[in-house]
Amino acid sequence: MAYDDVFQRAVEQLHAERRYRVFADLERRVGDFPRATWHAPEGPRDVVVWCSNDYLGMGQHPKVLAALTETATRVGAGAGGTRNIAGTNHPLVLLEQELADLHGKEAGLVFTSGYVSNEASISTIARLLPNCLILSDALNHASMIAGMRGSGCARKVFRHNDLDDLERLLQEAGRERPKIIAFESVYSMDGDVAPIAGICDLAERYNAMTYLDEVHAVGMYGPRGGGIAEREGVMHRVDIIEGTLAKGFGVIGGYVTASRPVIDAIRSYAPGFIFTTAMPPAIAAAARASVEHLKNSQVERDRHQRQSMQTKIALAARGLPVMPSETHIVPVLVGCPEKAKAATDMLLSEHGIYIQPINYPTVPRGTERLRISPSPAHDDALIRDLARALDAVWSKLDLPRRYEAIAAE
Repeated sequence: MAYDDVFQRAVEQLHAERRYRVFADLERRVGDFPRATWHAPEGPRDVVVWCSNDYLGMGQHPKVLAALTETATRVGAGAGGTRNIAGTNHPLVLLEQELADLHGKEAGLVFTSGYVSNEASISTIARLLPNCLILSDALNHASMIAGMRGSGCARKVFRHNDLDDLERLLQEAGRERPKIIAFESVYSMDGDVAPIAGICDLAERYNAMTYLDEVHAVGMYGPRGGGIAEREGVMHRVDIIEGTLAKGFGVIGGYVTASRPVIDAIRSYAPGFIFTTAMPPAIAAAARASVEHLKNSQVERDRHQRQSMQTKIALAARGLPVMPSETHIVPVLVGCPEKAKAATDMLLSEHGIYIQPINYPTVPRGTERLRISPSPAHDDALIRDLARALDAVWSKLDLPRRYEAIAAE
């Protein structure tokens, strides 16, 4: 067998489907977010980034950078190995305590990424529950689905945010069978929010555990940045809360928080934790500084919400097809992978605006879109520039327009 030919044909299939992804060579500049340097084929160019998941710009916050550099200078760059072999570095212990406090839980556990925290945690807790049934929202993230598959447990999917469909599945399972309801708070492609209180009501009624992914909400919602569950006053009703340090908190890593027995079981049984080198102490210190700051500062969240709303208003005013969103996510529908790629190429080359197209399998075919992520640093002038650029691209490519009301906030 010509092995390379197999892989080449697989890549060519993506090209044929207009789903082949090209990475832009970008260099962020401290103190100049959201501007960055694009290392284009013809040379470096200044661009404005409109699709970063560093939602609040905390990756360049002075407190975060100071914690990172001070800790790296004092203790070095690496963690030295897995926590089972090399021990646990003290900044990581402090970070886990900070995260447990953020979500009002007894304990927390940090992983190298949000993907790993979901995959490892869900697969482990489900596998440890005898005859466990996982009830999964239809739009759950790939990392959650990977964890469910890895558990080897039965899984049933309920219609997105549909409490009636979820209750039907819970009734079929019965009260006695161990069950986990796995769902997200903010669904990042559409920007809608789960009915957390209603799901908790059903979990209590039918004796199920709840597993909530808050990755697109931590740092950005709630009086201390604990996420949608904190904002809605239901954190104490959710059994396991998972989050990331790479979005609202601007660093890297994932985590879970829960009761001490649950966290201890994941720590003791999850291969994705046991056999992975620990988070470096400098990164842990930086993440803790970010969490601590956002627990005590509302300025970033208020500004973020304002600029997100201003972006929706500015785009809708030009007749651009802004999809309904009740959060900071601003999706703009294109409906075709080839045209989505053409639009983003034109934005980058002609307008100095970087946005990545979102295509299948991340979203269903026919719903390809641009996913725009305003931040507190995207001022009103940048919003006006974005609206003008998108308007020009939509006209040049003859893309469909809809004059729809933006979602009520």
